[in-house]
Amino acid sequence: MTVYAVTGHMDLTDDSVALVRETLRELLTADAGDLVGVSCIAAGSDSVFAEELLAAAGRLIVVLPSQNYRDTKVTPEHAAVFDHLVESATEVIVMPHESANRAAYEAANAELLRRGDRLVAVWDGTPPSGKGGGTADTVGMARAQGLEVEVVWPEGAVRRH
Repeated sequence: MTVYAVTGHMDLTDDSVALVRETLRELLTADAGDLVGVSCIAAGSDSVFAEELLAAAGRLIVVLPSQNYRDTKVTPEHAAVFDHLVESATEVIVMPHESANRAAYEAANAELLRRGDRLVAVWDGTPPSGKGGGTADTVGMARAQGLEVEVVWPEGAVRRH
């Protein structure tokens, strides 16, 4: 059994979501074993991964960065998907941070990597922003820990600017 952790961009265009979804579906259905995925289920890549994992009969572990994450960071447009994913998860871990901030995101990413055997990164290759806790930072942490990183960035995928 491989436990997949996921990180990825939140700002995918609608057309890119479809491309990423198809690539993730192919990746997950190619694994004939027991599927387990760990995700923070943020809008964009994290949630698309979680949806495809569940569609492939995988088990979802959700890691929430803070106690107030749902109330302060989940947009009305993402709320139904977020709530569905939380309800569908076999386990929900809430990090011990009261507020969703950079430290909370970094802790959540560290927890993802601690639980995962392999990181799936929906990442365009952009270097770290310097703020910490982003996709590139998580990829760097995973590589430093010796985790296998599978970069998913299908041809034609772009981010909103």
